[in-house]
Amino acid sequence: MNYDVFNGDADGIIALLQLQLANPTESKKITGVKRDIQLLQQVEATAGDVVRVLDISMEKNKEALIQCLEAGAKVFYADHHRAGDIPEHANLDAHIDLDANTCTSLIVSDLLNHQFHLWAITAAYGDNMIAKADQEADKLGLTEEQKAKLRALGIYINYNGYGSSVEDLHFAPEKLFELLLNYPSPLTLIEEVDSVFYQLESAYQSDMDKAQSADVLFENDAVKVICLENAAWSRRISGVLGNELANQSPDKAHAVLTHHKESGYTVSIRAPLNNKQGADKVVTQFATGGGRAAAAGINQLSESELTRFYQVFGDYYS
Repeated sequence: MNYDVFNGDADGIIALLQLQLANPTESKKITGVKRDIQLLQQVEATAGDVVRVLDISMEKNKEALIQCLEAGAKVFYADHHRAGDIPEHANLDAHIDLDANTCTSLIVSDLLNHQFHLWAITAAYGDNMIAKADQEADKLGLTEEQKAKLRALGIYINYNGYGSSVEDLHFAPEKLFELLLNYPSPLTLIEEVDSVFYQLESAYQSDMDKAQSADVLFENDAVKVICLENAAWSRRISGVLGNELANQSPDKAHAVLTHHKESGYTVSIRAPLNNKQGADKVVTQFATGGGRAAAAGINQLSESELTRFYQVFGDYYS
């Protein structure tokens, strides 16, 4: 049995897309919304199975990883999130790079000798690595219009991954992956006027328009915290809105809080673009926090923790 376990955001989907375009493989696919990262525990591996794991934290999946390896499965693991101690095992092929200016799709692209590098650039744009994506695009001699289109596509694919459940999304991540698999080049996808690119573009613009009235809960010279209502559109827009705010004010850290369906908040944090570090250190001071240096989140922050969050967040970046 082959398993593909991947984050439902742009980076996870496009990392798998490149692998599949290079070497089509039948597999059971395990994915979910962007924040659903403890995915490896859904794999019931046996000896001889092959498991590819993309863009989910090894640290958050360590126990399940060890179980897969001890069962005799071979595991390919590519990621750029917190990894903790990487197990030493003959069946583990790990490609972990925590550099704030790389993403899983760029790691995979390097392994594939840049066969589908336009897709990797798209993923980097989606992960808000604009300078890195521009740098890679310039190496290929892309025009400003092509760069803008790839940036938009990356943002839209990433936007589609946000929600508290798959029902919040416009496309289930596995379905979106299957749609994109028809296009060895993202530029071909964009050229088709009835493609998923334009469906997501329309939905994205509608949600972003609603977000313009978001409440500012806390702000100083170093950080800004805004809050969105409990609604599907809020959950969809939370991450890409954080990226947009970071691009507008690159010296400031931003947090987007969304009222949780049950109680409290879901939190999405972006470190300053000019100081892409510390987001993971902030969120891991809270029980359900996780992520990477440049971008991280808290799955559930209670009302009683809100004041402490302001203090931790503000103090870290001040």
